[in-house]
Amino acid sequence: MDFLAWATPLRVELDTYLEERFLDAWPSSFAEPLRYTLLGGGKRFRPLMVFAAYEALAQDPAQRSEVLPIAAAIEMVHTYSLVHDDLPAMDNDEERRGRPTLHRRWDEATAILAGDALLTESFSLLAQAPLDASTRLDLISLLSSSSGYRGMVGGQVADIQWPHSDGGLEELHRLHAMKTGALITFSAEAGALAAGASQEKVAVLRSIGQAVGLAFQLTDDVLDEQEDGEAEGTPSFLTYQDKEATMTQAHREIEKAQAQAATLPRPDALIALAQFCVNRGN
Repeated sequence: MDFLAWATPLRVELDTYLEERFLDAWPSSFAEPLRYTLLGGGKRFRPLMVFAAYEALAQDPAQRSEVLPIAAAIEMVHTYSLVHDDLPAMDNDEERRGRPTLHRRWDEATAILAGDALLTESFSLLAQAPLDASTRLDLISLLSSSSGYRGMVGGQVADIQWPHSDGGLEELHRLHAMKTGALITFSAEAGALAAGASQEKVAVLRSIGQAVGLAFQLTDDVLDEQEDGEAEGTPSFLTYQDKEATMTQAHREIEKAQAQAATLPRPDALIALAQFCVNRGN
């Protein structure tokens, strides 16, 4: 499968949908910071996972209007996490994707409030998705646990505390399963739920999401070390193993995910997206 030929039109469709968000913001000046990071580029990996999971299981995979709000919602949650991660109290980053971070472009208060608005709007999108009420409720519940203290936020807390903890490899796996893996796993499950899949099939997508989420973080640790050098106190798999072993583990997780995907009716996009996960630096 030609991954870019599949992914590019989906990214365009998603970006067009996102460009229509927040135009009614008040004060009107708030619209620009809300859209600044959201429309500032990115691979849209998590939304693509939603689309791929839906395509693998839906009776009519071309009926993407059902999943477009879900894809947009997860991108909003991911973007909010980046905006808050960049703040001085967190990672204190001054640049993201070649542009000033939101708090540098405006100020810290605006960045905090923009992140708050992005997170809140994500649940509004799920509540209004063109799906039955039971599925919408399941998605809202799943996103709240995946993005909150049981998931991404909890993982971020562990990340902040890591330099002062006695954490080992087991704790590192749990940290990244929450901080990075939870939203990727949500994306896989959400696509299956939107497709009306059975609980058995949803469980398969959950397992695929967990494997891809781990591979994503393993690859990130290698890419970050190559770009910046390993920072002391940073929770990284490279603290425990070298780059070759880390990428070997990442490829092993992808092979596991691809084998599970191959049991589904239309697995091509999932298989290609999983491969893209470990090829991002090439």
